[in-house]
This record gives sequence, C-alpha cells and structure tokens, in this order.
Amino acid sequence: MNNLTTEYENDFCAWLERNPGLLRQGRVSEIDTENIAEELETMGKSQHRELTNRLKILFAHLLRWEFEPD
Repeated sequence: MNNLTTEYENDFCAWLERNPGLLRQGRVSEIDTENIAEELETMGKSQHRELTNRLKILFAHLLRWEFEPD
C-alpha cells in the first residue's frame, strides 16, 4: 500500500488537498490514480441519481399542474 492510499484511507481531506496540487504541478506519476478514478465514478453515479430524482419531482409537479383542479 503506497503513502497516498494510506492517506486516502486515514485522512481524506489531506488526500483531497494533495492530489489536485500534484496534478496542477504536472507531477502525474505521484497522484493516487486508483482512488481518484473511484471517487470520479462515485461522483458521477451520485450526480446521475440526483438528476433522476429531481426530474421525477419536476414531472410530478408538471402532472399536478396539468391535471389537478385549481
């Protein structure tokens, strides 16, 4: 287990601050690619669920607006 993986597991905030800095400095070989990929996948799934839920609510409101009496 490398140092970044340990940091990811023990101090997520420090890991989160360190990796973007490494990336911005062009130190790509030092970033924690595996955990970054996992976080991006998780974030994408979470945002997709959130969008789906908001669309369901929007459609429910539109249906009520269309079919319920004033």
